Amino acid sequence: MTTTPAKDEIGAAREGGAQDGGAGRALGKHRSWETTEGVIRAPHRSMMRAMGLSDDDLNAPFVGVASTHNEVTPCNFGIAPLAEEVKRGVFAARGTPFTFGTITVSDAISMGTEGMKGSLVSREVIADSIETVCFAERFDGLVAVAGCDKSLPGAMMAMARLDIPSVFIYGGSILPGSWRGEDIQIQSVFEAVGRRQAGLIDDEELRAIESRACPGPGACGGMFTANTMSSIGEALGLSLPGSASEPAVDQRKLASSRRAGEAVLNLLRKDIRPSDILTRKAFENAVSLVVSMGGSTNSALHLPAIANEAGVELTLKDIHDISMRTPLLADMKPGGRYVMFDLDRVGGVPVVMKRLLEAGLLHGDCMTVTGMTVEENLRGWPDFGDTSVVRTVEDALSPTGGLVVLFGNLAPEGCVLKVAGHQFGARWSGKAKVFDQEEQVMEALRLRRIEAGDVVVIRYEGPKGGPGMREMLSVTGAIVGQGLGEKVFLITDGRFSGASHGSMIGHVGPEAAVGGPMAAVRDGDVIEIDLESFELNVKIGEEDLRARLKDWKPRPPPYSSGVLGKYVKLVQSASRGAVTG
Repeated sequence: MTTTPAKDEIGAAREGGAQDGGAGRALGKHRSWETTEGVIRAPHRSMMRAMGLSDDDLNAPFVGVASTHNEVTPCNFGIAPLAEEVKRGVFAARGTPFTFGTITVSDAISMGTEGMKGSLVSREVIADSIETVCFAERFDGLVAVAGCDKSLPGAMMAMARLDIPSVFIYGGSILPGSWRGEDIQIQSVFEAVGRRQAGLIDDEELRAIESRACPGPGACGGMFTANTMSSIGEALGLSLPGSASEPAVDQRKLASSRRAGEAVLNLLRKDIRPSDILTRKAFENAVSLVVSMGGSTNSALHLPAIANEAGVELTLKDIHDISMRTPLLADMKPGGRYVMFDLDRVGGVPVVMKRLLEAGLLHGDCMTVTGMTVEENLRGWPDFGDTSVVRTVEDALSPTGGLVVLFGNLAPEGCVLKVAGHQFGARWSGKAKVFDQEEQVMEALRLRRIEAGDVVVIRYEGPKGGPGMREMLSVTGAIVGQGLGEKVFLITDGRFSGASHGSMIGHVGPEAAVGGPMAAVRDGDVIEIDLESFELNVKIGEEDLRARLKDWKPRPPPYSSGVLGKYVKLVQSASRGAVTG
């Protein structure tokens, strides 16, 4: 049989280096050889030489360095130097790095506006863009540096899809601000808006809080979504131990970024891939850590989405069951007293993981990006016994974790409630005040029409109905600021910021836009929350509910073109992580 010259050259190239008959492929050059080896790749090498690459560079493993640096949000504002340190680490470990950018948006700046509908959409764009570059350029490995809420899970989703040796780096948390001798952060500003609306503070004090809450670069400081996801990075084994809590402005962040660049070459040489790390046990570890730290409800979207990319099924029921057997250890904002800076001061995420592991609540045999297991990583990590920020298992804040999942006739697919830092009682009921989308509620709050005892229902804010599941920190901040934080219950098919706290249930599914039961709720209906049976029900008969839904008519899609139009067509339910594939 005659072999075509092209195939013959490619076969020969597997044995050669950047030039014909070269020194041979470097260990770990799993697929970049496709662009560098053999006679037929001379044009490709020429393009790379134009960027200053030498023969040694071409023969080394190629590592993509995905950077989310931008001037859109303080969360990502300081990431560029970290990407440079990654490159130094890759070079030092005898790899060749290639930096490329991807998008991020600022949730806090778009909050309460139509623009917030692009936030969850950006997670998919980030994952798609990282995947596209690494796939097209045939990179052997990946290091992703991300700092804002959706860029973290977006990067991890891309790592799971690509399944090339990968390390995740968090851009770091912001330092706390200060006002009247107290630590403050962005949550304080949103709640100050509600206090101003209630006449509890004046414009001058609001401006003072606004001006002092965010003292520099870094992601929002509490155990909000960014810090929850950075902690998940460690628990999953995708990040270096201790790196999740390092502040954005701390010099340790530069050093750990450089080590991450070195670590990805170690993974390449050992051929350790995300599929070796992102196992069912790893996701159970991540859930255990989240619920033990009172993490963001958004983890119930992002963890199933990452698991989906890794081929692991993770349901809302799984999250609930793990929470029921995991104690709440960390006293973190928004429900508690401390921010990520304080957690870092007492040893960071590894201290929480170590206490969970010693209690038999983590799987210690899971592989990580260090090339060692969780147990091996934690064995030498110091725990000085401080219990101010992180309690022991024996003296936990609560015997169960910070998130629960409810089902019932109003949420057949489930919904999520954050219980960390709150005492709701076993049962709660009230009459519904129904609003179609967030703006109507904000107007009602401005006019002081929300009263103690109300169940505030906000619908048509789900993945398709919004579209994009806007976070509602403006709403929850105003409710808390008006003194109604645990005097009303807020229920929505949308979602909440990690900085939100109070009596609030999100991700109700199926959402109203697809004819879920929320579409049938009317003003005055009694809604009951039962935290013994973990149910959310509207107290009307089954036949009446069916009759109302039969009369329901779907609304036209709010967007029919552009990125939001595509998203409406593709996005799945919140219970499945609002994935688009």
